[in-house]
Amino acid sequence: MLTHTSKEFDKELEAIRTNVLELGGLVEGMIKSAIQGLEEADIALLKDVLQREKQVNRLEVEIDDQCNHIIARRQPTAFDLRFVLTCMKMIRDLERIGDEAEKIARMALFIHESNARFTPRIELSSMYGVVMKMMRQSLDGFARNDSSSLPDVIREDISVDDQFRNTLRLLISYMIEDSRTISRSIDLLFIAKALERIGDHSKNMSEHVVYMVKGKDIRHQDIDDAEKQVQAS
Repeated sequence: MLTHTSKEFDKELEAIRTNVLELGGLVEGMIKSAIQGLEEADIALLKDVLQREKQVNRLEVEIDDQCNHIIARRQPTAFDLRFVLTCMKMIRDLERIGDEAEKIARMALFIHESNARFTPRIELSSMYGVVMKMMRQSLDGFARNDSSSLPDVIREDISVDDQFRNTLRLLISYMIEDSRTISRSIDLLFIAKALERIGDHSKNMSEHVVYMVKGKDIRHQDIDDAEKQVQAS
């Protein structure tokens, strides 16, 4: 970020960056708690995730208000304007990631507060690990004004999509073989879909960082074209 003659302006911009990263840490913690609550049948932890979603909504509104005030009072241009616009886009993705974490927690509560005896055994830890990595890469790039991780994030998003499709096929086979697993299989399908959506939002955030750093909109480009844009000076 550029240094301005107005130190107050610098402080305002950095305050927004700090708040965006705080929001990122909050939703990251929600995902971790939701998956941990699912695996350990920790009802209290799952209910805590539902409460934290309200904090996410509040912080999103606060950051959006900060951004709007800067645009109105400072009339930023060039990188500063892209930075503020990027923040506004990223907090929307982060809020939606929070929604997906809440969805995971709600589905996990349904599973553990009902008859979990017919819950299929499926592996979600790999998908969870990849989407958490994607999210951290995107937030780290935002923190450091570095868009170089985008190609890796795109590849990881493809991997998550593949894992979701495999999970879907596995759950369908469970439901066909034993109708008693249908309700719990649907709950698990919602959880897997939420993880897949978290990956999508993380990819979006990585694309926002490219716009902030490079001034280029690389949405809807294939991985080769996106990589060229990131490597271009």
